[in-house]
Amino acid sequence: MKTFLSDLSKKPFPVSQKVAASSIRQSLLGLIQQDHPAFSEDDYLAQSELKKYRKKLISQYLTQQVGELTTPEKTVLAALSSKTTLADKLEEETDEVPLTLGQRVADKVATFGGSWTFILSFGAFLVVWILTNVFYLANQGFDPYPFILLNLILSCIAALQAPIIMMSQNRQEEKDRERAEKDYMINLKAEMEIRILHEKIDHLILHQQQELLENQKKQMKILHTLLHKFDLRDKQYIFH
Repeated sequence: MKTFLSDLSKKPFPVSQKVAASSIRQSLLGLIQQDHPAFSEDDYLAQSELKKYRKKLISQYLTQQVGELTTPEKTVLAALSSKTTLADKLEEETDEVPLTLGQRVADKVATFGGSWTFILSFGAFLVVWILTNVFYLANQGFDPYPFILLNLILSCIAALQAPIIMMSQNRQEEKDRERAEKDYMINLKAEMEIRILHEKIDHLILHQQQELLENQKKQMKILHTLLHKFDLRDKQYIFH
């Protein structure tokens, strides 16, 4: 396997990882030159070395924007460095988190308690209870008017249902926070990628302009050389 010697670390790397310093955008090249002042645009480095400084540059930018890097920023930084999709990774992490028995029960109770099925069925239960005690048992049954036992049952249901619904609401708030955090990470990653893309395009345009200028200089030099030769031929022809 063919290798080349990196001008940055003086270590051999495969030729497939060879990157010209002239193709690196200026902000990234400046960061490299802070650690290696002798490194110039005429030198070469490996992709793995460039990846390390690209991660360092993004980390510095994030630190300037948000201060100390937290878990979301570190996740975004890792995704940018590895060039992976962040949305799919976040969805996989969410699916891998198992729910406890209490969380599942709270969700089901809150879902059922906030449905028309619960309202209609419980209303029918109350009507049957009242009619049975008032008319069928002639107010001499197990719960005569004013239905003290029914009030006790309703109080117990309300006392139990309220904290369960609050548990479900807390879980919903937690889901909303997680969703907001995911949206923040995805938006931050998109912003960083757009910023990097702008820098790459600016560098590419500048590099192309420099190449065009160099080509124009070469063409003008060739043109002057040709004109000089034609002038010499004309002079020789006139002389003869």
